Amino acid sequence: MINKHELIETANKLLIERFGIPKRNKVFPKPLDLLIATILSQNTNDNNSFKAFQNLKSQYKTWSELINEKRTVIEKIIRSAGLAKQKSEAIKNIVVHLKRTNGKVSLNHIKKYPNDSAIEELTKHKGVGVKTASCVLLFALDRNVCPVDTHVHRIVNRIGIISEKTPDKTFFALNENFPDMIAHSFHTNLIRLGRQICKPAYPSCNVCPLLKICEYPNKNFEKKKAGKERNFMLLDNVRM
Repeated sequence: MINKHELIETANKLLIERFGIPKRNKVFPKPLDLLIATILSQNTNDNNSFKAFQNLKSQYKTWSELINEKRTVIEKIIRSAGLAKQKSEAIKNIVVHLKRTNGKVSLNHIKKYPNDSAIEELTKHKGVGVKTASCVLLFALDRNVCPVDTHVHRIVNRIGIISEKTPDKTFFALNENFPDMIAHSFHTNLIRLGRQICKPAYPSCNVCPLLKICEYPNKNFEKKKAGKERNFMLLDNVRM
């Protein structure tokens, strides 16, 4: 019987054969930049959240300027990301908290934290869950941590790598003894698979690169093409 570690490595190889090795920046963004971008990405698409992030970056030279800004002004600036009231509250509260507790608006202190401590620290903030925190670890700190969004949760449970009911439980089960050096490619290519092929309803199993290792009992073999390719990934495009 193939163990979880081997299944992840096999799935990663098959995904790379189909989608290639995802490109990423050689210079990683600041943790706070990435955290704010990830908050904006919640429950919307990458294009909308990228626009909101760019709007914020163009409006303010530093995140410290948000401390004395009216929350309603921030809400208007990030409106394209949706849920602007909740997201503006989360962002405002984070920068105020960082200034009050650390004396400066920065998350650079978490660079020295181990993964579990960094996630614990980040999730203390309202609006920051395990998925958002783990994105900071992968995309800003280059940790070998695989965030679990709805796509990743759905696919790894369908395949049989994990058997959990919630994304957070899937995250902790998946990342226990995760294979070295592949978290970014595995995470990114699973999102591509979820967007194009392994959809919540009526997945296109006939064109799925993971078909031969997938244990999902309700496969759909209707002759369907993969969905439209959308390769833009917000978190790989957050700039310093």
